[in-house]
Amino acid sequence: MAIETFNRHENKYRLDGRTFERLEREIAARMEADAYNGGGETYPIFNIYYDTPNDDIIRASVAKPAYKEKLRLRSYGGVDADSLVYAEIKKKVGGVVNKRRGGLKLDEAYRFLANGETPDIQPYMNGQVMREIAYILRREPLKPALFLSYERLAYFGERGLRVSFDTNLLTRRYDLRLEYGAYGEPLLGAGEWLMEIKTAESIPLWLSSLLAENKAYPSSFSKYGAEYQKSLTEKNTRRIFVFAPGKTMVTSAINRKRETALIAANA
Repeated sequence: MAIETFNRHENKYRLDGRTFERLEREIAARMEADAYNGGGETYPIFNIYYDTPNDDIIRASVAKPAYKEKLRLRSYGGVDADSLVYAEIKKKVGGVVNKRRGGLKLDEAYRFLANGETPDIQPYMNGQVMREIAYILRREPLKPALFLSYERLAYFGERGLRVSFDTNLLTRRYDLRLEYGAYGEPLLGAGEWLMEIKTAESIPLWLSSLLAENKAYPSSFSKYGAEYQKSLTEKNTRRIFVFAPGKTMVTSAINRKRETALIAANA
């Protein structure tokens, strides 16, 4: 059974291809591979993040408050209506990450997150987590906001140590269904990997030495936060100048229909 509740510290590192290969080779020799890895191959993870219509959750998160909270729906690879998926609450308080999650069938998950009514609790569900999510849904008008997928290699070690490597991060703000599969805009550069070290205690000495030898340094990187900041940057760079007789306007590319109408009116 998947772990449904835990607290841990998380450190993230952005790696180029060569650094990833050196680190992954040493870590694989000292830690146990995740069962999902399947002979050393990556496995896919699909997520849908929920937010308010004004993106209030991610806007607050990128401001780096002392406390932040996210709600997401996760699957491991392709799914259909009867597949088991996970509704997750992820919180961060003072640098410590708490994750609580419960399993649901895909159709049950969509209905629950759309209407906020706690489902009839089944053996594969975590009733307490379902009630916590229902409370969050009553508190805020959340809706699907972002699809995010990636390919992962993961390893387990002593005292709750977990190291994962993610690549091929793809995001989209349309087609927000897990069963549609992985496609969208890349979030990392070609050949780049995101390493996450998760531990209930301090990072062991052998791993700290390995990181220092390879000049791998922690980086503040939230997948959802990075996508949101990237989307803001792209909106700003898409701003265009529209010249009409007697006036000059600067508007966003998403308002091109409005621009066309204004130009016609001033012609």
